[in-house]
Amino acid sequence: MDFAFDARTEELRGKLLAFMDEYVYPAEAVAEEQRAQLASPWDTPAVVGELKAEARRQGLWNLFLPDAEYGAGLTNLQYAPLAEITGRSPHLAPTALNCAAPDTGNMEVLAQFGDEQQKKQWLEPLLAGEIRSAFAMTEPEVASSDATNITTLIERDGDEYVITGRKWYISGAMNPDCKIFIVMGKTDPNGPDLRRQQSMVLVPRDTPGLEVRRAMQVYGYEDHSHGGHAEIVFDHVRVPVSNLVGEEGGGFAIAQARLGPGRIHHCMRLIGMAERAIELMCRRAVTRTAFGKPLAQQGVVQNWIADARVAVEQLRLLVLKTAWMMDTVGNRGAHTEIQAIKIATPRTVVDILDKAVQLHGAGGVSQDFPLAELWASARTLKLADGPDEVHQRSLARREIKNYV
Repeated sequence: MDFAFDARTEELRGKLLAFMDEYVYPAEAVAEEQRAQLASPWDTPAVVGELKAEARRQGLWNLFLPDAEYGAGLTNLQYAPLAEITGRSPHLAPTALNCAAPDTGNMEVLAQFGDEQQKKQWLEPLLAGEIRSAFAMTEPEVASSDATNITTLIERDGDEYVITGRKWYISGAMNPDCKIFIVMGKTDPNGPDLRRQQSMVLVPRDTPGLEVRRAMQVYGYEDHSHGGHAEIVFDHVRVPVSNLVGEEGGGFAIAQARLGPGRIHHCMRLIGMAERAIELMCRRAVTRTAFGKPLAQQGVVQNWIADARVAVEQLRLLVLKTAWMMDTVGNRGAHTEIQAIKIATPRTVVDILDKAVQLHGAGGVSQDFPLAELWASARTLKLADGPDEVHQRSLARREIKNYV
């Protein structure tokens, strides 16, 4: 394994770091000021459009897609350090580069499983950043960490599917630019194979019977970064059979294919969040005095900073190894490593952010620093893309199997 950056990665890293310094960090406060003046909290601040235009002009666009037909054609190992940089401003930078979830996963699904008409109608405007999208799987009535539990029905009626069910925490759905939902439900609820009961269909936002009922908060935050999270009701929503993604019964497999790259993207962005936390800790430590000496000279603070640095270096190597394996042996071959980073990264980054909040005192939980919102985002990722416990269970089973 060689994790040295190649020439193209170095070039993109340099451009992206400069883009962050010149455009993204200064835009953070501007975005908050503009959002306060908007008619709806879910409208997009004007500065976000300006960032997107500049990122596209600089060639920092759709970097996440490995297929050169649709994106930058980067490998996972090449994209990983770029995703880390965007994680330093996770509520602006990924969106500016058209590399924000859930659009990234949805574009991957459409690129891999969509037919030509679906690609033309939905993938192309997503690639251009003209619309946003949402992925509707999680449900309030069942433990959605087991995707076989979902109860939303997708029933065939002639040339149409009829969708009935309730979803929640559907990321991006509050954004008025969200025009398309990829909905996971059961087309064969009584089928013998639990993992062949589910299918995915495309549902345009303006389809009759689709109701975006309310916004769901995350630790008290509205989470504006990609358009919030919504509770949605599908009341006998009808779409053409041609809106099926892939094949009937293929929903579970598509979901797994979607989550592999998504997990590594999340983990690299989390490492960027941790790096920003360490930077803020150091800046705070050298400018504040308590009990007669700077915080930077307090032993407990030094331990926090040292432990954070060690942890981040360990995480980065694990994530880079995972990216390398995804590139060389595929997502299935990297299954153990993907689960390992999903377990280790949110847990560790939450702890680093918690120490950074503690070091900032009251300021750490305030809106004057990004730490509280970063903490909420990182803590949420212990649930998103499969709770940590699900991955621990699966990973342990694979380990134990070697000794049975």
